[in-house]
Amino acid sequence: MDILALALAGIVSFLLTPLLCRLAPRLGAVDKPNARKIHHTLMPRLGGVAIYAGFLAAYWLGGAHFREYPGLLLAGSFIIVVGIIDDIRSLSPWMKLLGQIVAAAILVAYGVRVDFLTNPFNGLVILGKMAIPVTILWLVGVTNALNLVDGLDGLAAGTSLIAAVTIAVVAWFNGEFVVAFLSLALAAATLGFLPFNFHPARIFMGDSGSMFLGFNLAALATIGLTKSATIISLFIPVIILGLPILDTLFAIIRRFLNHRPIFAPDKGHLHHRLLAQGWSQRQAVGIIYLVDACLGGSAILLSRVATDQGVLILVGLAVIILVGGDKVGIIGRGGLTRAKARHNTLHMF
Repeated sequence: MDILALALAGIVSFLLTPLLCRLAPRLGAVDKPNARKIHHTLMPRLGGVAIYAGFLAAYWLGGAHFREYPGLLLAGSFIIVVGIIDDIRSLSPWMKLLGQIVAAAILVAYGVRVDFLTNPFNGLVILGKMAIPVTILWLVGVTNALNLVDGLDGLAAGTSLIAAVTIAVVAWFNGEFVVAFLSLALAAATLGFLPFNFHPARIFMGDSGSMFLGFNLAALATIGLTKSATIISLFIPVIILGLPILDTLFAIIRRFLNHRPIFAPDKGHLHHRLLAQGWSQRQAVGIIYLVDACLGGSAILLSRVATDQGVLILVGLAVIILVGGDKVGIIGRGGLTRAKARHNTLHMF
């Protein structure tokens, strides 16, 4: 039954996406080009609806999985509605944030929360009353982080696919079989959409897709990967979702160092920097997929090794990330200037 449910997720998403390509422009759900965006023509969005429909089909066919985590379906359905409204009507950032908080509060009301954090020096930090705001912050933060990396054809979808498969593997090793199934259902639904979204894209997932995927990845990581009291368990979901989280964190650092407003958009994200260095869209996305896969593999390895070995892996990852981020130019005071200089030099030849 589970295999059939997973297959159905991919089939529903694959069959529904072409219909949404035609329907989205009629509803006004189109992405208009501007100075910050890579595409130069109107693009239909609402692809997230196909991903949601595929996931929903697997969710219901799975039967028992619905009864175990009803809050996941309710909160996910709420956030997809917020995303659809934004794709059609363009909600203000504050209205979208409010919708994300409400969705997170729904999930928390059904008992999904981070109750403790691991302390490498003195056991556990019991969050108590702080469990609710910490969980909401995590859910909303990852939701927006995935939205920020949705800048190239197939980038957010592929990143989500790799993250979902990684969560499924780690959850399976931890005995969280329902979480593993739901993560694979999300991956299958995303896979069905990806052929239409990879460069040259025929449709974008829109905020409906990026918010739905980001929210559910954060939720599944919370449900399945944060119950262990080991020190390393705290870092596993962060590493799995590492690229969106780090890209957002580096954006904040970069803007602070360059005396720019924290929430001001720029072209300093990883995908922008790779394009500025002369990589094509497909090449840039492939490089980021490789980084995602390495982070996913590291997270799986962390879930299987002893704590002291895990700490060494974490230190190694931190060094690689900081050095790589500086080399590419996504952090540091001069990052924007260096990348711009490279871009101008490439266009001289």
